Amino acid sequence: MLQSRALVIALILLLSTTLPEVQSKSIFEKDRRDLLAIPEAIASYCYEAVNKVYPKVSQFFVDTVQSPTVIAARQRLAKEANKVSIMFEQLIEKIKNLWYTRILGY
Repeated sequence: MLQSRALVIALILLLSTTLPEVQSKSIFEKDRRDLLAIPEAIASYCYEAVNKVYPKVSQFFVDTVQSPTVIAARQRLAKEANKVSIMFEQLIEKIKNLWYTRILGY
């Protein structure tokens, strides 16, 4: 019961605030290797919001995130996100090349 209340309060606090520190970047920028920055920022905001209200629940979150299963999943997600990011950059380059050669005639 206590954990569900803490989760509801954390979600309310998360949804009631904006995320001004997470700056959006253009998809055409070269430095697009940070696909996990937004989920990490959201997790950080959840942790901070819960920590202010229920420190024991926030400690449970920390223990959960540091478990071997979650660490392995995060590493796998980071590896796959990096592959997708590289493929996306290659696709953008091909689209730019096509645009300049076929459409604009450069």
